[in-house]
Amino acid sequence: MTLTSAIVEIVPRGWPNASALARLVRRRPLICVGGCLLSLLVILAIAAPLYAGDPLNMDPSKSLQPPSAEMWFGTDNLGRDVFARTAFGARISLLVGLISAAGATLGGVLIGVIAGYNRPFDNIIMRVMDGLMSIPTILLAIALISLTSPGIGILIVAIAIPETPSVTRLVRSLVLSVRERPYVEAAICGGARQPKVLWRHILPSTVPALMVQSANLCATAILTEAGLSFLGVGVPPEIPSWGNMISTSRLYLAIAPWTVFAPGIGLVVTILAVNLLGDGLRDLFDPRRKRRR
Repeated sequence: MTLTSAIVEIVPRGWPNASALARLVRRRPLICVGGCLLSLLVILAIAAPLYAGDPLNMDPSKSLQPPSAEMWFGTDNLGRDVFARTAFGARISLLVGLISAAGATLGGVLIGVIAGYNRPFDNIIMRVMDGLMSIPTILLAIALISLTSPGIGILIVAIAIPETPSVTRLVRSLVLSVRERPYVEAAICGGARQPKVLWRHILPSTVPALMVQSANLCATAILTEAGLSFLGVGVPPEIPSWGNMISTSRLYLAIAPWTVFAPGIGLVVTILAVNLLGDGLRDLFDPRRKRRR
């Protein structure tokens, strides 16, 4: 299925109206639920300064207070508002997840196209990618972060680089398949230059699979960021992040479980939304599933 036909299938005729919306929810429930959840989380993260308090404000006299009308999610061991820190922590997780997935996708597309369309570079590039894939993602990210000072920028780079080989392998396999199709050979025989063949005929065929892969990469990047922050090698401690919130509050889990549950639930809901969206896109672009319906 091409990207254009997928958009036509997602957005039913007569949109927008109640009946068209009902058909969309009935036909594509995973995309609707995942997309709505993710959109809501993005809106809440962007608008956090408008409804959440100061996440850095400390009041030791109010440390480890349970949820109340004043502090919806209670306070942590330093008397900071857990609700405000959870709301602002969503910014870090979504920012790192989305930009890391975008960076890994763009890098994987560039390298994969070169490997798939230029045989002399194929073996060299793919052996390098195999070497990167043999190293656990979190260990490679820790190694990259340890070479510099912790920060959001280096964290994004450290997550994107280990995820690039998976996109590269996917794009390479798609390019090798598409380049042998008759319409590509016809374009080459017609005198089309290589950049035009890549842009007009080969790259569009990789978009559906890349959309699904990017959703999976985003979920993986969010989990990796939380894990790195939990280990103390992610974002600096003064920046509210779900990972470092769980890390600093785990010692108080028995007496103040709300300090861990709030960022934990936010992390679970975000991963769930991204995975639902990715599963919906996979089902949409899977021709075998369409034939079974």
